Amino acid sequence: MALGLARVTGLSMVPYLAPGDVVLVRYGSSFAVNDVVLIDQGERTEIKRVTRIEGSHVFVHGDNAEVSHDSRQYGALTSSQVIATVKWRLPQSLRFLANLGSSH
Repeated sequence: MALGLARVTGLSMVPYLAPGDVVLVRYGSSFAVNDVVLIDQGERTEIKRVTRIEGSHVFVHGDNAEVSHDSRQYGALTSSQVIATVKWRLPQSLRFLANLGSSH
């Protein structure tokens, strides 16, 4: 399973993740309720927390409910839309490494 870096750009995961944070993700890994994941939303990817799994349907929420656009608005995702699991937030001193990854 491949590893990658993603830079947080939005406010939906505050206070857990903030804009500018860089996270290490593992593509194709399994996930469970409460995991923070990278999801495929067609033209963009987003970082959200898994709140419920029902068969092949996955519900995700941002930690900052006031600004997050998530399953509360668009409903369940398919499990294939969960493309990676967040494994670690890089310390500020290593954020320059995000130039090798992509923004989410």
